[in-house]
Amino acid sequence: MAALSKRQFLKTLVGTTALSAVGNLDEALARVTHVLPNDLAKQEDFWASIRAVYPVTKTFIQLENGYYSLAAQPVLDAYVQHIRDVNAVSSYYMRTRQFDDKRLAQTQLAGLLGCSPNDLIITRNTTESLDTVIGGFPWKAGDEAVMAQQDYGAMLDMFRLQARRQGIVNRVISLPNHPQSDAEIVGLYENAITPKTRLLMVCQLVNITGQILPVRSIVEMAHRHGVAVLVDGAHAFGQLDFTLADLGGCDYYASSLHKWLGTPLGAGILYVRPEKVAELWPLFADSSLADSDIRKLNHTGTHPVATDLAIQDAIKFHERIGIARKEARLRYLQRYWTDQVRNHPKITLNTPADAARSCAITNVGIVGKTPAELAKILFDKYSVFTVAIDSANVHGIRVTPHVYTTTAELDIFVRALKEIAA
Repeated sequence: MAALSKRQFLKTLVGTTALSAVGNLDEALARVTHVLPNDLAKQEDFWASIRAVYPVTKTFIQLENGYYSLAAQPVLDAYVQHIRDVNAVSSYYMRTRQFDDKRLAQTQLAGLLGCSPNDLIITRNTTESLDTVIGGFPWKAGDEAVMAQQDYGAMLDMFRLQARRQGIVNRVISLPNHPQSDAEIVGLYENAITPKTRLLMVCQLVNITGQILPVRSIVEMAHRHGVAVLVDGAHAFGQLDFTLADLGGCDYYASSLHKWLGTPLGAGILYVRPEKVAELWPLFADSSLADSDIRKLNHTGTHPVATDLAIQDAIKFHERIGIARKEARLRYLQRYWTDQVRNHPKITLNTPADAARSCAITNVGIVGKTPAELAKILFDKYSVFTVAIDSANVHGIRVTPHVYTTTAELDIFVRALKEIAA
């Protein structure tokens, strides 16, 4: 029998529909090589080609992509094949190949973030990454930590646990939904710092409002006071075009890969500045590595390695589109719908109006409706899925389009908001 061509072989795995969509995407990308990202962001025909490569549900409009966004079909197909391939040889793969393959993914991720592969590990998610730092930090009774009320709840819980266990003091600020300047934000954090402050945690992009914080200025300020900085980048990596150098030399950085990079569920990253590694205690013991080796923080036990393998596939797809194009499209989609309701007397946007202070994520509320009521009406009556946020001075629904979201879907959402508000 003649050998199958690569294309024929792929057809047996992913089917002709997926291959057709991938082929159309290649053609679409070739046509826009010289189009500036901000101009391309408005070209619906091009983004329709992107959408075609995602297995988008037809049962409702998905506007809660911030929790976990779809893997593109080529990534999903590769992931399924990885499961089959690993299963076929089982323990042989785990004992001979898994760590080398994970190192390849780690190296590619470090390239995106702008750091050495020796300073980054692959975790399961942002929570695990941040907890590794918060729980492993060399606290002493009386030490202080600074954070915001609007930070992710699990991280605040971890700091509370350290207060109970280690006797540390947590100083919690509250971020304004509509800051007047970077200086206002930096000042809030600086005013919470005392001579006892050891660690400051800051969100690069606040998950409940989508507000982008001036991380570089906060890091530089904290370092002047001798305070280490932990950055929660859960929603920034894969959404915003940046590297670690843009963040002013933060000490720790964490993110998830299943949000904006498009990796299947179960992968995150943790970066630690080399000089900070030795002082961190691992959450899971590993006596085979030196204290200064970041791998000591990465004793994961036996876990689903197909997810690690799919990271490389997700990066490949991510880079085909390009981070500059992704960010421009996400900013455009957010402004597309928010500009239509921004001045409505009964609609409240809990995200800064300054375009530079947000990207895809926005929080919106309606006078007279609780966030839970609004989310329920949107789904039950208009088939629009969002999530209710009703805490930390933020009362509304989080709205998160993705690159596969269409302006037609956002038109339905805008019409729904106006009808509910009326």
